[in-house]
Amino acid sequence: MDRVEAKRMRRSVATVALFAGLGAASALGYAQSQGSSPGHPMGGIEQPDTSRIQQEEMHHATAPSGPLKITLGKKQAEWAAATFAALPHTSITVYNEHVKTNQTYSGVPLIDLLTPLGVPAKPHRKEFRLYIVAEGSDGYQVVYSIGEITPDVHDGTVLVADVMDGKPLGNNGTFQLVATGEKRPARWVRNLVAIRVLAAQ
Repeated sequence: MDRVEAKRMRRSVATVALFAGLGAASALGYAQSQGSSPGHPMGGIEQPDTSRIQQEEMHHATAPSGPLKITLGKKQAEWAAATFAALPHTSITVYNEHVKTNQTYSGVPLIDLLTPLGVPAKPHRKEFRLYIVAEGSDGYQVVYSIGEITPDVHDGTVLVADVMDGKPLGNNGTFQLVATGEKRPARWVRNLVAIRVLAAQ
């Protein structure tokens, strides 16, 4: 191999090395722009942070709850654990699909807490526009119509419970909203802290 040929081969090797380096740098830059790092798969698919998910679940299960506030316009009632426990209680037994077992809750029917504020026990006509928004201390909210919570219309029971199976609710908070006739407990609001009565427009 003559001197000219050797020089030409050295230039070719250097060019290949340069492009290989640029390709690696571009790939790394793309991965970083997609939220990936050398320890993550390419394509920007970030692996779930299991520790964060577990922390959120623990927070949801143990979110602190205080007194229950019920509002209808400017009218308001507030129930602490002791005063609520002194009210006449009703018990219901429901099947909890999450834990696959029957549970017996004791508490006060929701309608009994609402009628002192002016919610009709036997709604008629425009009164069926009323609905309630129940909220847990973690911000979880559900909606029930006036018809669903009124025994005059519906044969189910929506209960504000403070006892389950003869014991305080524990991690479910001071109060929990429970309903009969539900296939799964998606609207059973744990750590119940607020109920607002509103009207659909």
